[in-house]
Amino acid sequence: MGKLLTCLGSILFVVLPPLTEVASAADQTKDDDRLRNCGTVLKEILDVPDNIPQDLLDKADCVVVFPSVLKAAFIVGGSYGRGAMSCRKGEDFRGPWGAPTMMALEGGSFGFQIGGQATDFVLLVMNESGARGILATKVKLGGDASVAAGPVGRDASADTDATLRSEILSYSRARGLFAGVSLEGSTIRPDNADNRRVYGKKIPARDIVLSGRVTVPPAAEQLISTLDAKTPRHKT
Repeated sequence: MGKLLTCLGSILFVVLPPLTEVASAADQTKDDDRLRNCGTVLKEILDVPDNIPQDLLDKADCVVVFPSVLKAAFIVGGSYGRGAMSCRKGEDFRGPWGAPTMMALEGGSFGFQIGGQATDFVLLVMNESGARGILATKVKLGGDASVAAGPVGRDASADTDATLRSEILSYSRARGLFAGVSLEGSTIRPDNADNRRVYGKKIPARDIVLSGRVTVPPAAEQLISTLDAKTPRHKT
């Protein structure tokens, strides 16, 4: 028995490291795919002039993209998604767009979803208070940070009461239809484990997006280049 246990231990010692490396590589691939999907979703949405009003996009301090969020059919109203957020660099959020932090979206009820229909979400973070809160910790939308369905259309007014009061404006795209949608009750937070894989070391989300010292990962180049092209300057 002792020899058998020793033999099994030796086998595990040899086999486990390669398996760990394979799992790590798979996770890295998922992170890269997620960043590429964020870039694709954002470009597709912003290429349609009647989706997000340009005036609001220009005023946003940060943009969060969650591609293909799925509703869990076995949990009423429960949803979970992963995406990325980029903010304008600098302490005043007025610089060019910075490297993205990975993000997680959890909970909440997206009532219009049917079954396992995947939905893309884009969130505009409209002020420094909302941006700093999200970068620091888990934030409950509608509780810790005010959120409203964003207005849609080229001529949509950015001066409505809901727009002026809200720290975050949220949009969705499902089955080709694009609309503003409320995400009250959901939570968003930096995905620190994914950030560590993407950047190769532990870096606070705030430092990733604001410091200007973190290089944009190759998989996120479309996401950042789309933001640079569509909204190069911050409109105060």
